[in-house]
Formats: sequence, structure tokens, C-alpha cells
Amino acid sequence: MKELTKRQEETLEYIRAFIDKHNYPPTIREMAASFNISVKGAYDHIKALEKKGRIKCDGNRSRTIEILDKKKTDEPETIQIPILGKVAAGKPLFAEENYDGMLNMPSTRLGSGKFFALHVAGDSMQDVGILDGDVAIFTQKNSAENGDIVVAMINDEAYTLKRFYREKNRIKLKAENPVYPPIYTQNVKVLGKLKCIVRDYD
Repeated sequence: MKELTKRQEETLEYIRAFIDKHNYPPTIREMAASFNISVKGAYDHIKALEKKGRIKCDGNRSRTIEILDKKKTDEPETIQIPILGKVAAGKPLFAEENYDGMLNMPSTRLGSGKFFALHVAGDSMQDVGILDGDVAIFTQKNSAENGDIVVAMINDEAYTLKRFYREKNRIKLKAENPVYPPIYTQNVKVLGKLKCIVRDYD
């Protein structure tokens, strides 16, 4: 494996530290700002690290850098989870699936299954500790039990994060904030069940 220059070593360590702190990789602009260099300069360092086999990335998408030379053999295995945009935790938010990079999480934390992540918008679930700006990770599922916190699509167009209850002739989607009334509907599609929340305190 080819040796790295001093700046390439610094760049690799920056990427590693950023992922350790945030659970997702930096953008090229964030790297450029951190090193006080141009975006082109940061891009060149990324390409050099990729050419030397230390990282891999998808140049067409942000936050896809993956480190290939793990320093610690006992580091937990990670899985990459796609972030698909925003979900309303207040009023339902009309949204197309908007790919917004990848989130790296230890597989030991999530277990088995297929996962996706969404940015939380709104405060309707604040009483169970889900806050505006959080990243919510979901197990992909199309069914739910009463009381599960789910992301659901209403009337084939609006997405919302609520607690799920099946009633006799309808579904109730209940907020965890008394300001918001329940949503009652017969046209709902469960997309995933909440697995965990990721929060950046910076």
C-alpha cells in the first residue's frame, strides 16, 4: 500500500475523527473549511486517498466516504444507512424520497434487518424525546403493533412520525405532544418502525 503524504495522513485522520464523532462522513466543503483550503484542494486529497486505497466514495453523492484501512481490528463492524430526507413530527410533510447521504452505525447497535434514516422536523414527538433536528433510524417494515412509533404515509402523499394505533374502522396516529391532535385515517401505509435516534449536540 502506497505511503501517504503528511497532508493526506492529516486528511485521513480528520475523516476518521469526524465519523467517530458524528457517525457519518464529512462533506468536501466541511473538509475544506476545516483545513482552510479550497474545495478543489480538499477534493484532490480525497481523490489521492481513494487512489491509494485508503478510502472509497461515490463522487456523485455527499457523505459517502468510507475508510478502508481500519486502525483497530476490534472496531465494531458498521453498516451504511441511507438518509432519505425529512419526516414531519408535527403536521404531515409532503416529501419525495430525497437521498441525503449515508449514516454509518455499528451493526451491534442495530442488529439484523433493513434500515433507513430520516431527518426529524417538528416537535410533536418531543414528550418521548424525539426532537426537531434529530436523525431517526427505522427498521423497514410495512406493519406495526399498537403503540409502535412509526413513519407512515397518509393518503399516498404525506409522511409523518407518530405512535400507531389500530381502531375498529380506522388508524389513529397519535402525537406525543398535547398541542397536536391525533390523526385519524383509513388510508395509511406503514414504512418503518423507529429503531433509534441519533442526535448531534453541536
